Amino acid sequence: MATVVAQPHFIFGLRTDVSNNLCFFDEQTVVFPSGNNCVCYNTVQRTQRFIQGSEKSQGMRALAISANRRYLAVSECGGRATITVFDLQHEQGRKRKVLTAADTPVQEFVCMAFSPDSKYLIGQTGGPEWMLIFWLWEKQKVLATVKTTNSNNPVIQVSFNPYNNTQLCVCGTGVFKLFRYTEGALKQSSFAKVESINFLCHTWMKGERVIAGTDTGRLLVFESGDLRREISTASKAMQEQFDRQFEMKKIKDADTDKDPNAPRITAILSYSKGFASSLGSGTVCLFEKQEEDNYRRIREIRIPSDPYSSELSLAESQKIDTMCISPAEETLAISTDRGQLYSCSLSSLEMNKEAHAHFEFLSQSFHSKSITGLSVCIQKPLIATCSLDHSVRIWNYETKVLELYKEFQEEAYSIALHPTGLFILVGFSDKLRLMNLLIDDIRTFKEFTVRGCRDCAFSHGGHMFAAVNGNVIHIYSVTSFENILSLKGHNGKVRGIEWSLDDSRLVSCGMEGAVYEWNTQSGKRVSESVLNSCSYTDVAFSSDCKSILAVGTDLTLKEIQDCQVLREIPPDEEAHTVVAVSHSGRVVFTGTSSGTIRAIKYPLPLQKDWIMYQAHCGPVTKMVITFDHQFLLTVSADGCLLMWKIIDKEGRGLMSNRQIIHTEEILVTKSDLEEKTQNMLELKMRLEELQMENEYQLRLKDMNYNEKMKELSDKFTQQIESLKSHQQAMKTEIEKQECEHQKSSAEVTLNHSKELKDLELSCSQKLMVEHERYQDLQRKYERMQEDYEMQLKAAEESRVQGLKEQTQLYEARLQEKTQLLAQCQEDAQQQICDFKEIIKQVEQDEERKIHDIQIKYEKKLHTEKETNTNLKGETSIMTQKFYSLQRQIDDRCTDISKLKQERQRLLGLIRSLESDIEDLKRQISGHEKTNQDKDKTISSLKKKNQELEKLRFVLDFQLNELKKQTEPQQDDINEKKERIQKLEEELVQMDKSNTQLRLTVSDLRLKVKARNKEVHKEMQKVKDLETHLQRLKSDLHNCVGFIQEPMKLRDSVQMIYSRYVPQANGVESSMDEDIQSAFCRQRDHLERTVNSLRMRLAKSAEEHDRVYVKIMKENVTLISEINELRKELLSERTRVKEYKAQLATIKKSNKSRPNSQDGARKEPNHEQVN
Repeated sequence: MATVVAQPHFIFGLRTDVSNNLCFFDEQTVVFPSGNNCVCYNTVQRTQRFIQGSEKSQGMRALAISANRRYLAVSECGGRATITVFDLQHEQGRKRKVLTAADTPVQEFVCMAFSPDSKYLIGQTGGPEWMLIFWLWEKQKVLATVKTTNSNNPVIQVSFNPYNNTQLCVCGTGVFKLFRYTEGALKQSSFAKVESINFLCHTWMKGERVIAGTDTGRLLVFESGDLRREISTASKAMQEQFDRQFEMKKIKDADTDKDPNAPRITAILSYSKGFASSLGSGTVCLFEKQEEDNYRRIREIRIPSDPYSSELSLAESQKIDTMCISPAEETLAISTDRGQLYSCSLSSLEMNKEAHAHFEFLSQSFHSKSITGLSVCIQKPLIATCSLDHSVRIWNYETKVLELYKEFQEEAYSIALHPTGLFILVGFSDKLRLMNLLIDDIRTFKEFTVRGCRDCAFSHGGHMFAAVNGNVIHIYSVTSFENILSLKGHNGKVRGIEWSLDDSRLVSCGMEGAVYEWNTQSGKRVSESVLNSCSYTDVAFSSDCKSILAVGTDLTLKEIQDCQVLREIPPDEEAHTVVAVSHSGRVVFTGTSSGTIRAIKYPLPLQKDWIMYQAHCGPVTKMVITFDHQFLLTVSADGCLLMWKIIDKEGRGLMSNRQIIHTEEILVTKSDLEEKTQNMLELKMRLEELQMENEYQLRLKDMNYNEKMKELSDKFTQQIESLKSHQQAMKTEIEKQECEHQKSSAEVTLNHSKELKDLELSCSQKLMVEHERYQDLQRKYERMQEDYEMQLKAAEESRVQGLKEQTQLYEARLQEKTQLLAQCQEDAQQQICDFKEIIKQVEQDEERKIHDIQIKYEKKLHTEKETNTNLKGETSIMTQKFYSLQRQIDDRCTDISKLKQERQRLLGLIRSLESDIEDLKRQISGHEKTNQDKDKTISSLKKKNQELEKLRFVLDFQLNELKKQTEPQQDDINEKKERIQKLEEELVQMDKSNTQLRLTVSDLRLKVKARNKEVHKEMQKVKDLETHLQRLKSDLHNCVGFIQEPMKLRDSVQMIYSRYVPQANGVESSMDEDIQSAFCRQRDHLERTVNSLRMRLAKSAEEHDRVYVKIMKENVTLISEINELRKELLSERTRVKEYKAQLATIKKSNKSRPNSQDGARKEPNHEQVN
């Protein structure tokens, strides 16, 4: 199995073919189906938890969540439809129960619902049965089934009454029925005639009231299964609904005349304040409950138009499939038929109190159709996807956010992201377009005439890109946009292309069964592999780019090397559609036609050995591994983008050999920048104005507050003084009250003492009376006790007489019973005697039988003894063989010990050799870099040599002909050669003079630069003096202003004199001359050093050439040594394999030895028994 494991990390997408495909788990978490998984998405933390579907299912059909938000039911279709109940409170969504329809054959469950107490579950099967099944799901017990409709009138929704777990509602096309579970069966409790009405949804309000929505935009109210009235969906703010009783004929007439433009009510949901209903495409209306069970439309929430879409009506025209509300009724969430999730805060709506509101995306905008293209880049954590929904999207796999999104007029078939992450290449049905990824837009800046490009890819260096046009691959330059090469050779359409790591090769596969490897410099085929029985769908290089991996319609994964199939995984039931190889080279990932992902160990195994993951519900169209080797990305025909975290079996992320640094640069157009800078300037101006206004207002407020503070302080001082005077008055009153209280307390104490004395006298008299009563009662008690003793004595006498009478009776009965016992004993003795005689007869018969059996067994014993003696002889022979085998084993053990010693010695050698190899590899890697550069130059020189050889052959032929003609002219040539030599000598002298002149020119240029600097300094001085003059003029102008004030005029003149008149002019001039002379000296010194450095540079260049030649020679020797070491390593490895095989045989023989010893031990025991 593969040591590298893929774990689902995040998914972008929603399945629209699942009914009730959105529900709340808690306030922050929603559950929705995506791919072949149910996703628990936390909207605050932006994390996802996956509940994977079953392996052999053909896709999900419906979801249902329990009333206590703990259990999730998922219906899946396949060979046999099932409903799986998961526990959401468990971290990994533990599977609780799997429910089936017992013996009835069911293909799918269309819709489901939990009871309000979460004990029961109902499921509506599809056609042609249309059975409603009622489960006690925890015991997997079917309690009841009932047929709800026929194939002409399909059922769309089923539900429990939230106030009664035995009452159900079923609605659909011409179907509206209420059922009740009683006496172990589901019985229909309503018979409303609604055959002409197409119900799309319903919800329970209270008691037995149900509100149902139709395809003609009508909200009908049923009570106890009977149609009572219709709720008005008019948009007037204060319009009351009209409550009317009407006959069923009118309803039929109204529904037969259907308006095709009428808004369809596809979803309805009840909550504490009323209910929410969809009203046409992209609109949800909130209805509030009023008095007398009436409902009024209060607010409208709409899906906003998409600013990135080319068609403005697409987003607003989405049909709402499902609505759900959070447990605290703060958030309303919806799902649409274009695979989008939206939410709206109901609490903020109540705060705003606006008639119209808008939904927001719950997470991101998703693809609504099959994704056809997928690409990643090196310098940014970006993912580019394109789809048949005419959109191109740029995702960030680190932040899990949709960065850019744009819709086009045509369908997009392929996409490629530039390694810098600043450009994308998109293949449309009419043209191939190269686009800029701007800060907030995707703009085309170059178009190529490649129609229906099904695959395209940038090179790893980003300087080229390849685009597929039918059976031809075009390679373009990114800098010049020219078609460099056109690779022709495929007979069928090209389905997959990939560049090698060094961009020198390109591999492609076609529908005709060919895999070609191309040289991207010459355009020639390097290798090819053709298999007519297979139509290839994808191809990839191995991590070292030495072999090619390809998948196709023959259900196998092939590894191709040197034009031959090196390895092949045997076929399975599902076809591989795409392939991707990890950068570490340890694992190969493939996608299948059923949507599963497989992780296969590399090198490829010979058997079916892989790890399978449930991923998508459609065939996997593209698969890519990010350049940092952290994520595997897969897209499918179901419109979902799934991110997998690549980890090892211990759960740790894999370390990449490449150090990838993500950049943050983005492209912005000049006009956008200018607009933004202009806006910023305007905003700054506005900010400054606001600051000035705020400061002015703050000053005014401070003034007002200071005045108020003064007023308040004056008031409080007055109040304090009045309170102090009041306090002094209160103190005097308290002192007076204390004096009065002391007087009154003295009077109260005197009165209390008098009352105490009176009470004591009265109590003593009462005690005397009570004592006399007590003595009378005691006398009565003594008399009563004497009477009771007399009665007890009489009762005892009567009891003794009764006992005597009873004893006499029971003694008479005992005598009778003893007589009966004596008779019974005599009968028993007679029976015992008879039984003894019978036993004697039986014993005699048994002795005869035992004698016969003894004779038989003696005969058998005799035969067994004979066989025993024979076995003893055989055992003696076996013991001899055993001893000989044991000697052989001992010899083998000694050989094994020797081999182990040799193995340890060899292992030590191998380790030392491996360390040497690692050192050599490091040296080689350094040399290889230089060799690569040299190889490139050598290859270019070889090409030139080939061309020159061709010319040389032609010229030799021409020379042979010309020699015959030019023999008389050779004398003239020799003379001219002498003249040429003289001219060459003159040329050499001219070159020397030219070099000297160049040196002088360079010196003069340096001098000119120095002079220019001096001129610049002088100009700067002039400018400084001009500014000095301007300042002096301004100061003089200011001084003239004080002409009427002599003191100020004198001070200002003194200040001007001190500021502008220098103190020591002679010193400054001498200083300037010194500086100039020092500068000249410094310049001469620098010129000399420059000449000396030039001489040194020439010498160092010569030395560098010599060292380079030496290094080349050493490289050659090192390469030869490395080749010899490789040969030795191979031989050592073969020896180690042989030793391992010998060890395995020895271990097998050791395992068989204890079995033989056990057999030898058992045989002596057998002898002892004999």
